[in-house]
Amino acid sequence: MFPPEYLCDRLIQSKNFIEQNFAQPISLQEIVAEAYISKYHFIRLFRNFYGTTPHQYLKEVRVSNAKQLLKEGMAVADACYSVGFDSVTSFTGLFKKMTGCTPYAFQQGAKRA
Repeated sequence: MFPPEYLCDRLIQSKNFIEQNFAQPISLQEIVAEAYISKYHFIRLFRNFYGTTPHQYLKEVRVSNAKQLLKEGMAVADACYSVGFDSVTSFTGLFKKMTGCTPYAFQQGAKRA
């Protein structure tokens, strides 16, 4: 069952906020502020509506954008910082966990394709 229309609109607004600001340091509080509802209620609604938490969605958006930059030939470190990660090590670990390969291996595979 979906939440009422006004809550759906707020969830969509917060998702759009993530997609437009993923390269910046975004706190959960800033995402919640876009929805104008309590933090715990927001997290529960977001997870039910999108199947993931706001934080996990932010990571997915960042990795997805990093993949595009890597396909375009951007250096791994530059792609890491361009999508909002603070550390190449944490970026590489998360990228590998989410995609099954390191950013460098992904980039080399994209070059061969």
